Amino acid sequence: MESCRLHLRAMLLLVAFLYPAFVQSLVRHYKFSVVFKNTTKLCSSKPTITVNGKFPGPTLYAREDDTVIVRVINHVNHNLTIHWHGVRQLGTAWADGPAYITQCPIQPGQNFIYNFTLTGQRGTLLWHAHTSWLRATLHGAIVILPKRGTPYPFPTPDEEKTVILAEWWKSDVEAVVNQSIKSGLPPNVSDAHTINGHAGPVPGCSSQGGYTLHVESGKTYLLRIINAALNDDLFFKIAGHNLTVVEVDASYTKPFQTDTIFISPGQTTNAILTANRGIGKYLIAASPFMDAPVGFDNLTSIASLLYKGTPANPKAFLTSIPPQNATPVTNTFMDSLRSLNSKQYPANVPLTIDHSLFFTIAVGVNPCATCVNGSKLVAAFNNVSFVMPTIALLQAYYYNTKGVFTLDFPANPPIPFNYTGNSTANMQTTNGTRLYRLGYNSTVQIVLQGTAVIAPESHPTHLHGFNFFVVGKGIGNFDPKKDPKTFNLVDPVERNTISVPTGGWTAIRFRADNPGIWFLHCHLEVHTTWGLKMPFLVENGKGPNETLRPPPADLPTC
Repeated sequence: MESCRLHLRAMLLLVAFLYPAFVQSLVRHYKFSVVFKNTTKLCSSKPTITVNGKFPGPTLYAREDDTVIVRVINHVNHNLTIHWHGVRQLGTAWADGPAYITQCPIQPGQNFIYNFTLTGQRGTLLWHAHTSWLRATLHGAIVILPKRGTPYPFPTPDEEKTVILAEWWKSDVEAVVNQSIKSGLPPNVSDAHTINGHAGPVPGCSSQGGYTLHVESGKTYLLRIINAALNDDLFFKIAGHNLTVVEVDASYTKPFQTDTIFISPGQTTNAILTANRGIGKYLIAASPFMDAPVGFDNLTSIASLLYKGTPANPKAFLTSIPPQNATPVTNTFMDSLRSLNSKQYPANVPLTIDHSLFFTIAVGVNPCATCVNGSKLVAAFNNVSFVMPTIALLQAYYYNTKGVFTLDFPANPPIPFNYTGNSTANMQTTNGTRLYRLGYNSTVQIVLQGTAVIAPESHPTHLHGFNFFVVGKGIGNFDPKKDPKTFNLVDPVERNTISVPTGGWTAIRFRADNPGIWFLHCHLEVHTTWGLKMPFLVENGKGPNETLRPPPADLPTC
């Protein structure tokens, strides 16, 4: 028996020596049971849709190059899908998760297995539902650790903490959005913001406790900060402490210090906290940013940082909250972000461009006979409000099903106008399920141009299936002759979600090296609902590694 054990150990050592990558990469299995759980917050209770009864949901842990298999079982009375936000899904487009784009929803009583590999990524991402507004409570963290033996490109912290920021409605969130769609009016804003599921004291309900971040003097902590809110950009601050930003959207950055993190819905930020202040209690604040004349949840969520050894009932050290319209704070933060661009983690920015696209972002008004005012609010890229199909686009493409979509999404606005000025442009949009086609491995530049139609507003924009480089941004109308001269093509930040500034523009670049159909949309759920979304169709390349694979056998049907 002992000789068998020794022989087996010798064989394992030989495998480890000959195939180190094989030993390093694991298959990680998770089970997500989507269930209702009665939840009490803000001094009121409601049935809440959760994964495994948790809000926020469970954290998915893996290492770079691991394969992740998640069985999602739908025990609630809503169709649903799960999107692995920021995961590249190289060769696994069927696992991306947006409903009616890459898959039909998982119907009540059904299940689906998501299977994907975390190729060449490490850092913090998030998962969330991608059907209607279910991501209000169906969300959680994805923590991708480096390969074994590969250090962080910064001093290894003593501990790591995940901090998820979100919004909470006292009402049933699906009822809120359905009422908005029926009336044609904006939906009710959330009743509070939360930090790791806790709102902290709010007007009318001061008894509830907030989240507590426990630290020890002299230690360092890697905070994995996630904005899982539906509709609000947020500031994050800890009284008396600076934070060193080292990564955003699972891409390493050149480290820089700040006392205020700016983070949009769908974005993640890793920052090092050094516990270098006197023992005591320090307040943590998640407060909204809004520099446009539109409705939003203006409440600040309060949590606490508590040093080990702090006596009971200590006086708290307070922090100043940025003004809600603190645009300079957001600009300073975004302008400080740079790719690490090291030998190990280069910034491979496309320098020549095959597709130069110019997308206007606008809110509009379309007729609606059944709505309150005979009209409804809509939103559009290049004046096209996206119409969701009734079968999944990727399925229709793969099986060559006719009549589901067209490949004529405009590369430029159909009618140019003074985008950020006092425009008299028609506020009505066209409707369609229109895609833009990209050849495999082609390079793409998109200038995302905000507009002042109805009201200028910040738009966090997310691209599925790819990271992109943010090569430029500015206020006012993009100037195609002057502005490209200011582009950063050396070390621009690499992201999957970027905030287009209010009354301004942002330019991004990426390489279309992932066959499939990939969604581009505003990550403010209210604007997505109104149609501010469009898909790219990336064609196959030349070999099996450049070709869309067949769908999994258990792919849900519509």
